[in-house]
This record gives sequence, C-alpha cells and structure tokens, in this order.
Amino acid sequence: MDAVVLAAGRGERLRPLTDHKPKALLEIGNTPLVGHVLRRLQRFGVRRAIINVCWLGAEIQEALGDGSRYGLKIVYSPEFPALETAGGIRRVLARGLVNSDPFLVHNADVLSDVDLSQTILSPGDDARIVLVPNPPEHPRGDYACREGRVRLDDEENRLTYAGIGFYRQSFFKPWTPESAPLRPLLDKAARANRLAGTVHGGRWWDVGTHRVLAELESDARAGILDDL
Repeated sequence: MDAVVLAAGRGERLRPLTDHKPKALLEIGNTPLVGHVLRRLQRFGVRRAIINVCWLGAEIQEALGDGSRYGLKIVYSPEFPALETAGGIRRVLARGLVNSDPFLVHNADVLSDVDLSQTILSPGDDARIVLVPNPPEHPRGDYACREGRVRLDDEENRLTYAGIGFYRQSFFKPWTPESAPLRPLLDKAARANRLAGTVHGGRWWDVGTHRVLAELESDARAGILDDL
C-alpha cells in the first residue's frame, strides 16, 4: 500500500521554531518528526510514501532524500501555495503518484501506536478514519462513532480525527487543483453512511504545540517512545 504523508503546512502554533525550519523536520530524540512517521509506515508494509511539501519544502526533500534510509521509496509532490489537506491529496492523485487503491493518508505531525494493518474497507465504504479521545487542544472533537460507523448526529460523544485514514482514490474526485479542506468530504461520506471509523484508545500525539513537543522530547530521552 502507498501512503500520502501530509507535510505542507507551516506549523503556525510552533513558531518561532517553524519560521526557519519545516515542522516535519523538528526533532524528537534526534530523529525528525516525519522520520518517526516514515519508520512506522515501513514497519507496517508501506513501500512508497508520497510527501506533499510547501513551506521550506526543499529542506524536507534534501533531508529525506529518496527514502532509502527509512527502507521505503519517497516521492514528492510540491505545492505553491499550500492546497490544504484535500487539495494536496487531489494534486497527488492528479499527478498519478499513488499506485494503490485504497491508500493510506498520515499527517507528518502525528505520532501514535495505531495498528496500521487495519486497512480493510467494505465494498460500501469510501474511507476509514482513525478517531481518538479529544486532546486538550481540541475538546469538542469531530465525530462520534457507533458500531464502526462515523456519525454526525451525536455531539455528546464526539472523538477527534487522528490524522490517519484509509481512502479510496474515488473519495477525492474530482481531482481539481483548487485548495480544499478534508472536513466537507468526510461529512459528506458520513451522511451517506460510507465512512467507517476505528476508535484508538492507545498512544497518540498531535505534535502541534510547544507543550506536546516538549513532552515528547522528554519521553524520547526516557526511552518511552522506543517501541513506536
């Protein structure tokens, strides 16, 4: 299976660290954040990773190269300006860079122990997303999940989209070049009962704040992240 790794964002909440260094290259335990993601993808059988880049994207390409140090092949999809999540994925698909269907989408700023082998989509599903308990930075959550189906009608039991999902290529059609967020597409699939959900109760971090970055660096020094 191919994976699209989303690394185009500037990382506004991590400024000034990201003013002169792309967020994906911020280090945790002497390894770039995106390096942790790539190693995990490789362990779960991903052999090709397509990384979209924009802010300081040349630095990401120079640092990661062809991916051989991570045991997989890296292909890059440059953007300018950044096209948001759905727009970036559509650009990747329009360029013919994804060889598998379905394929995995993984944010470059997410670390977890999610079991990425859970890739099964039923014939009636357009996508399967991973949901996690709401972090302090996102207390209201995004979606509820009942009996493996993502729901919009339960505001009391919402969980947060983990930045990890398995998608059919057709989910993103038409592959237009405009900037576009992912949320409206997920909402549409949920309303049509074509969006599956997996609830993950294990370890997960959205590395989007100085607090989380500092905590993970401390965990890395203590060896707590060694098994990820």
